[in-house]
Amino acid sequence: MNWSSKLAQGRFSSAALAFALGGLAALAFAPVGWFLLIFPSLAGLLYLIDRASAPRVFMLGWLFGLGFFGVGVSWVYVSMAVYGGMPPWLAAFAVFLFCGTLALFPATAAWATARYSAPGLSRLLLVFPLMWTGMEWVRGWLFTGFPWLAAGYAQVPDGPLAGYAPLVGVYGVSWLSALCAGSLIWLLRNIWLPGKWLAPFAVLLALLGTGEGFKRIEWTVPAGKPVSVALVQGNVPQELKWRPEQVSRTLADYAAHVRAARAELIVLPETAFPLFYEDLRPSFLAELRELAKARGADILAGFPTGNLAGDYYNSVVSIGEAPAQFYHKQHLVAFGEFVPPGFGWIVRVLHIPLSDFARGGKDQPPMNAAGQKVAVNICYEDVFGEEIIRALPDATLLVNVTNDAWFGDSFAGWQHAQMSQMRALETGRYMLRSTNTGVTAIIDQKGRVVSALPEFVTATLSGEAQGYAGMTPYARWGNAPVVLLMMILSAVTAIRRRP
Repeated sequence: MNWSSKLAQGRFSSAALAFALGGLAALAFAPVGWFLLIFPSLAGLLYLIDRASAPRVFMLGWLFGLGFFGVGVSWVYVSMAVYGGMPPWLAAFAVFLFCGTLALFPATAAWATARYSAPGLSRLLLVFPLMWTGMEWVRGWLFTGFPWLAAGYAQVPDGPLAGYAPLVGVYGVSWLSALCAGSLIWLLRNIWLPGKWLAPFAVLLALLGTGEGFKRIEWTVPAGKPVSVALVQGNVPQELKWRPEQVSRTLADYAAHVRAARAELIVLPETAFPLFYEDLRPSFLAELRELAKARGADILAGFPTGNLAGDYYNSVVSIGEAPAQFYHKQHLVAFGEFVPPGFGWIVRVLHIPLSDFARGGKDQPPMNAAGQKVAVNICYEDVFGEEIIRALPDATLLVNVTNDAWFGDSFAGWQHAQMSQMRALETGRYMLRSTNTGVTAIIDQKGRVVSALPEFVTATLSGEAQGYAGMTPYARWGNAPVVLLMMILSAVTAIRRRP
């Protein structure tokens, strides 16, 4: 074998390894949950960065990202091909483009690491954690944001770094995860050198051990007595949900669930009722209200509100003794809930009903329900930590209503639930999730799933939820400390590069 074929073989091997490492990293997240995999996966990417020439590093980072998102978020295919009616070949191509675009973020992080540092300790502990976290943060807001599978989520709730979440949020935990990956490479390079392994081992031990210690801190305090809750999982098939002939059955089924519930707070999923709140039969609404009053309960139910002739919203409405309260979704999903200019054809191809919602205001107060102040968020909103904390410190409970039926039997439901777990941990509040097909769950203030329903069953999850008061450091400061840290590290990196 001549030198050129050896070089080609080596390049193919490193490309295949980058792709495989990305795929393995996706298994660190729910539902697989092998959270420790995130450290060797990122360490493996660092190893490839050190061995490759600068122009090739970008491609290796892109292949890592393609494997990562290809395994982690390929469930978007289900919404396009199964429920959207898109031809399978076109849906597969669209998923490739989607994952390939997301892969540009780890590719940029890898390229910037190689561009702004030489192999050595500075790259491992300073530049790579900075670039990886910086690109995750940008991905979390650019073009309305897609923060899915940020590295920090892999640590919730059992990972050793989860204890940092109430202090620095998911991006801080991502930075610490990348720092652990760099420390792991540092340790492996010195493992057989007498005395040289002690420093990297001590860094790793300090990072992981301190995280475990922070888990034992109670950042918030109980507010009032526990509340009995009933979270309804209607399990209405997505292909039937919006059909006119299905509406009467859906109304009857949810009314039966409410009738059977024995709880102070009853929560129904996102758009549980597939018709406008204003179009609901007054007799049906009166029945729900009387049921709630008879039990001294409050019902939170998902509705579209408004009308097609004007603005309409994706909303949650409270039904009970008090006058109705409304929460209108603020952070809408592109193509699913609003149409970016020039992209109306995609919505027409996917046959998405009610695809141009209006946005709710950013200053909506928590709802008064069951003696608690409930911060409601709808579907995708719970993946944006800084938006959830707007309701604090007033809110004592978090409630998420969602419909992940669009993504079928895939990783999506549990990945989404894991992000709800992170929000609970960041804020020190219980998170109650009522979903159409799953994952319906009660999550405590430590981000642990207290109880959950299996996916794709029709049932009601009953239990108790404790309200909490107080502010975690993250709830008080949001992502500002991590962004400030990245700015400082960027300045340090720039200074070190000056001749």
